[in-house]
Amino acid sequence: MNPPVFSLSLLAPKYWPAWLAIGMLWLMARLPWPLQRQLGTGLGWLAWHLIAQRRDDTLVNLSLCFPELDPDTREAMARDTFRNAGIGIFETANAWFRRPEYYRERITFEGLEHLRAMEARGKGILLLGAHYSLLDLGAAMASLHFKVDTVYRPQKNPVFEYLMTSRRQTYHHWTIPYRDMRLLIKALKNSHTVWYTPDQDFGRKHSVFAPFFGVSAATITTPARLAQLNDAAVMLIHFCRNGDQESYRFLITPALENFPAGYDVADATRINAKLEELIRRAPTQYMWSHRRFKTRPEGLPDVYPMKKKDIKRRQQRARRQQQEGSK
Repeated sequence: MNPPVFSLSLLAPKYWPAWLAIGMLWLMARLPWPLQRQLGTGLGWLAWHLIAQRRDDTLVNLSLCFPELDPDTREAMARDTFRNAGIGIFETANAWFRRPEYYRERITFEGLEHLRAMEARGKGILLLGAHYSLLDLGAAMASLHFKVDTVYRPQKNPVFEYLMTSRRQTYHHWTIPYRDMRLLIKALKNSHTVWYTPDQDFGRKHSVFAPFFGVSAATITTPARLAQLNDAAVMLIHFCRNGDQESYRFLITPALENFPAGYDVADATRINAKLEELIRRAPTQYMWSHRRFKTRPEGLPDVYPMKKKDIKRRQQRARRQQQEGSK
């Protein structure tokens, strides 16, 4: 992959706030880790109190996925999720602006032998993971032992897009926009290891409903389709910060056998079950603020509060219809 090209247009005044934010990330990565952790905890506390929509979405997700827990316990989990997300901002800064070698002695890797066995086949490997708060740091840690491509969602702000892709290419092999299926297929056919996160709601198109933590969730069928290319192996990854807050665990599972089975719902259910099993190892390091269940099966009500912008659009549409009806 060619590195992203810097353009002088990125220095326009309208992008100065973005460059200021990037400078702050660089400074954050220079701080001692204990201070980073404390500041990240503070950011999480602040976000909990200021970002009501994300807080409410997190509580809804936890109530759906952990109905056996009482509300106080779920709120404690939600608060810890925000704390981990705040710390994750610093871990992302470290991934972008520190060399991965900084973490070599702080990581315990499990399952590398499974990956090596699949690499020896000379075919593509699809590594399926979830959206954890230390997503970028996990990728940087992986680069210490193997080359991996990543599939990502491009940023709307061109400065952040330039920074993210340029920094990620220091530890990723290829960075593949999630809509560029041709490049993704090429990577697998070239026997690359591709990191793919199928745990978000992308709507009904190319999705089936499969249980995720016991809740019917729109689940993309892409992993099963990709696995058929070049007989690609499908494996799962998990990484988390240990309880000492100083070290990390990285896990690669054995390749799934007899996958895909050829039945979309069964294949999606199997992937979701594996992801759930891994998320439960450190549940509050998962990004529960995503609207994982925004697409609902026919006849079931929405589970999330309507966003303010959607309420505003609905009100504007109602006013227009009223005005048109009065003419």
